[in-house]
Amino acid sequence: MYYTKSHIKAASDIAVSEPAETVRGRVFIPATKDELQALGWKSLDVVLVTGDTYVDSPYIGVAVIGKVLLDAGYRVGIIAQPDIAGPGDIGRLGEPDLFWGITSGCMDSMISNYTATGKKRRRDDLTGGGVNNRRPDLAVIAYSNLIRRYFKNTRPIVLGGMEASLRRISHYHHMSDSIRRSILFDARADILVYGMGEQTILELAERIRDKRPVQDVRGICYIAADKKQGYIELPSHGQAAADPGAFTRMFKAFYRNNDPENAKGLCQRQDSRYLIHNPPRPPMTSGQLDHIHELGYERQVHPYYASLGPVRALETIRFSLTTHRGCFGECRFCAISVHQGRAVISRSETSILKEAARLTAHPEFKGTIQDVGGPTANMYGMDCGRKDKTGACGRSCLAPAVCENLAVDHGRQIALLKELRDLTGVKNVFIGSGIRHDLVLLDAARGLEYLEDIIARHISGQLKLAPEHSEDEILDLMGKPAIDGFIEFKRRFETINRRLQKKQFLTCYFMAAYPGCTFEHMARLNRFAREVLKFRPRQIQIFTPSPSTPATLMYYTEKSYRTGKTLFVEKNARRKAQQKNLLLAGPSK
Repeated sequence: MYYTKSHIKAASDIAVSEPAETVRGRVFIPATKDELQALGWKSLDVVLVTGDTYVDSPYIGVAVIGKVLLDAGYRVGIIAQPDIAGPGDIGRLGEPDLFWGITSGCMDSMISNYTATGKKRRRDDLTGGGVNNRRPDLAVIAYSNLIRRYFKNTRPIVLGGMEASLRRISHYHHMSDSIRRSILFDARADILVYGMGEQTILELAERIRDKRPVQDVRGICYIAADKKQGYIELPSHGQAAADPGAFTRMFKAFYRNNDPENAKGLCQRQDSRYLIHNPPRPPMTSGQLDHIHELGYERQVHPYYASLGPVRALETIRFSLTTHRGCFGECRFCAISVHQGRAVISRSETSILKEAARLTAHPEFKGTIQDVGGPTANMYGMDCGRKDKTGACGRSCLAPAVCENLAVDHGRQIALLKELRDLTGVKNVFIGSGIRHDLVLLDAARGLEYLEDIIARHISGQLKLAPEHSEDEILDLMGKPAIDGFIEFKRRFETINRRLQKKQFLTCYFMAAYPGCTFEHMARLNRFAREVLKFRPRQIQIFTPSPSTPATLMYYTEKSYRTGKTLFVEKNARRKAQQKNLLLAGPSK
């Protein structure tokens, strides 16, 4: 809802230092001065700045952080996609009393703004009107510098979100083909929150409010004059930038220390100062994740920004449900392990059903829940039995073979899907996100039951899978299972379809120009499409080196992450496109 006279009246009965109860419920976070006046707020505790337009949804990180802070009693406002040419936008809500919070949005801004071959993207699904003209490159740096320009000696600037998280140490920057220092230094910010930051930001807000030190808060990075006693010292930025071997040692030490149960603190000399990287915060409990999703979201674009035009991303997230966060798949090109973590935290069925019931009351809901899932839909209710006690181990849970400690059971998701489709007002419940086909085959007790269930009731014409390639040597470099499992899954998928007299299809995602992948590998994938898939794949992406992933390390060093052996890496943009186009063109005659 937008602010009305009733909200103005309600605001007159509360102290300026506390938020109105209406803001804690299902309502937009203030984005304009008029809204602050309607609430009787003379100032804000926290101003959040984001590179996406403001969509009030549990799928949008800045909206979640804002709702979490509001729920804790803080006065919060949002400035989305501010014009960096002047003070008009960034100064609209005034200076916060506690801190500024900056994010580039749901993605790293360089990936949002550029294709894998370096071309500027014309379209942007998280900008009103769809034209990619409102998010600056390296947005957290641009926004932090914008604040410094117009607010001298201002309150602390706190970076967060995907861009800050992935660029928190020295990292490879694809567009310049160079090693950049921690984004905390280039942004001239005070604190960087990495990972899923809800609990971290609450602790920071409390400590800043109470004027207590923040240096021991888990899940943050900060700048110090000296290294921290007892922390692992990484190769310095200068060493990492000059020597691929030093960069490799730095990255592997960083990557090994990402699990909350066994991670040690890190420090890295950046210039004359040190980056201090505290250990990760423990993952949320199921109950804490439930609470976040029950804070109330409008599932709309804020009215102030809606006038700029439709936001395409809203079409897929408005009536979707997040069941869990985290992924134990650990594909080497994926940033989820570094940002969300390897532990899967599943929401309770009760909480998910309550959220679904609220969807049915939405004025635009037509009876279809578009997606029920997470980073991988069928990881709901599954995880390693040892992680809570000893932390994630050094091996992958799924590749090259499944770990014996992983409890693979689709039973909870089967039951959840049934309860969702039995809700009054719900006509369809779809799985729009991808699933892991290897998990289906690994579940001897319930896997085929799950597959039959989703084919019969939960696929809107197609099921998304990401085999990524056909050649096992490339799949091994990706941390993906061998292709035989995909072929077996495809056979069973088609068998069940015939028996149920369904016409469901597989949508397969593939990758070109991955480290180690040659034109000949793509030619074999093309033959695989002709002989096994028997259709021309359309979902093909060129590998993009995103910061802080093992695949990006391989791209930069041209060496295997696991063995250290030299790899062929295609770095020419034209030849990368040729790899992709070979598959797009379809099977050769």
